[in-house]
Amino acid sequence: MREMLTGGELDVLTGDYLAELTMLILARDRLKDPAGGYARTFLRQLEECLGLAHERGVRIVANAGGLNPAGLADTVRELAVRIGIPVRVAHVEGDDLTAVPHARLRSAEGTPLPDSLAAHAYLGGFGIAACLREGADVVVTGRVTDAALVTGPAAAHFGWGPGEYDRLAGAVVAGHILECGAQATGGNYAFFHESAPAALRHPGFPLAELHADGTAVITKHPGTGGLVDVGTVTAQLLYETGGARYAGPDVTARLDTITLTQDGPDRVRVRGVRGEAPPPTLKVGLNRLGGFRNEVTFVLTGLEIERKAALVRDQLETAIAAAKCRPAHVDWELSRTDRPDARTEETASALLRLVVRDPDQNTVGRALSGAAVELALASYPGFHVLAPPGKGAPYGVFEAAHVGQDTVEHLAVLHDGRRVPVPPPDDHLVLRPVDEPPLPEPLPQGLPSRRAPLGLVAGARSGDKGGNANIGLWARTDEAWRWLAHTLTTDRLRALLPETADLPVTRHTLTNLRALNFEIVGILGEGVASQARFDPQAKALGEWLRSRHLDIPEVLL
Repeated sequence: MREMLTGGELDVLTGDYLAELTMLILARDRLKDPAGGYARTFLRQLEECLGLAHERGVRIVANAGGLNPAGLADTVRELAVRIGIPVRVAHVEGDDLTAVPHARLRSAEGTPLPDSLAAHAYLGGFGIAACLREGADVVVTGRVTDAALVTGPAAAHFGWGPGEYDRLAGAVVAGHILECGAQATGGNYAFFHESAPAALRHPGFPLAELHADGTAVITKHPGTGGLVDVGTVTAQLLYETGGARYAGPDVTARLDTITLTQDGPDRVRVRGVRGEAPPPTLKVGLNRLGGFRNEVTFVLTGLEIERKAALVRDQLETAIAAAKCRPAHVDWELSRTDRPDARTEETASALLRLVVRDPDQNTVGRALSGAAVELALASYPGFHVLAPPGKGAPYGVFEAAHVGQDTVEHLAVLHDGRRVPVPPPDDHLVLRPVDEPPLPEPLPQGLPSRRAPLGLVAGARSGDKGGNANIGLWARTDEAWRWLAHTLTTDRLRALLPETADLPVTRHTLTNLRALNFEIVGILGEGVASQARFDPQAKALGEWLRSRHLDIPEVLL
């Protein structure tokens, strides 16, 4: 926060504090303390920076309110009085549907959903805009869309109304680029090796210069680390998105209309974004207790790794069966991190990971830990574990539901206490699949090729949405795009990533970005909190794909 306030000019400083997992963490916090449920790190940042923002006339908009935006707003007012900064604090509420009868909430398949610890609708930006128009210096919200932190200030500044879809869509795209901070300025970037090491030692955060017509320039403060180019912006545009339509509560942005151009060093212009009416429903995120989980990782060193793994697995499965307490879910994964003739013990070792989940804590607790510990002197040579299993910990499950826009009471609570209703949109779009655009002409047949990693010609970024994952890939030249678009089919992706072989996979083509986006349903099980996979948020799924070898035309290499 301090870097952004001191590094250059700003009108509005935004902050996105709410991942899917964060909402579960805040829900558990609220169970312990009903006055909690918001991001306390935001308060620590404000204590240091509120005076600086006030001096520079910078407004602050953040979703740090989490499950308790009213409580956070009151606490910010108390902080402002204590440190002597005269600021007007407003908040947005109405997203909390935890107390709503779940018969009103439906899954994407239309089925009723179970009770949850937290149920929150993803609100749009017009509540934020109402607060800013009435003079708020600080606006805190609960669960709004990530992009609403940008669409709200833009609508307030330019006077946009609910039906100005192209302008709103441009702001949504800018908000999506900004939402993950340094991921737009070289952080987690597939081609990181092209930057000087010092540039990525401490990347600056991105900022958007917004214009009244909905166009934007993505840049960063002068002299900060990292880089902003068409590639870094493309990578973030593909992050945790799906097809051509990016639906939100204010507008449906058409990702297949975006044009990116380099506008100078560390400046990328975003233009051409078209918008359509929003859908008639709001997305609702539900976090519930899924049960209890436990894990133990056995270290297997030296020779006969596969046989050692088979022995301990057979021993533990036999012990669990004898105790008549087999967990509902039992997952084994052997990671061959060992090397032959290794120079260190660690590089001579492989890891065998066991994860168990069950509704009953005892089933994954003492029964498992006892069986594992009792093998210590009676199993494979060199037996040891990374850490002894505990008593079993609760884990959460994130699910998406939908509720009608007109059933949610979206409110802007102004700094003077007035409560201003934010009406739902007047018109709605029934979302239908977008026709896939025509593919470019393929490269000529018979070009000399050689076996090489896909990542030499394509970048990737991947992420999670509940139990699903997406992998976005893009080519940096027209020739590479001609090859990628015809080569990387869903069948080829399944062959390259065998863990996806039996899962539903959908491919989306975004010709304007020279990009493909794959949605993989169910690969993350019940989501990040259940930790069903080694990489529970699919952050490295794209890098695994880039490491796989294909026959690639030499002209591209």
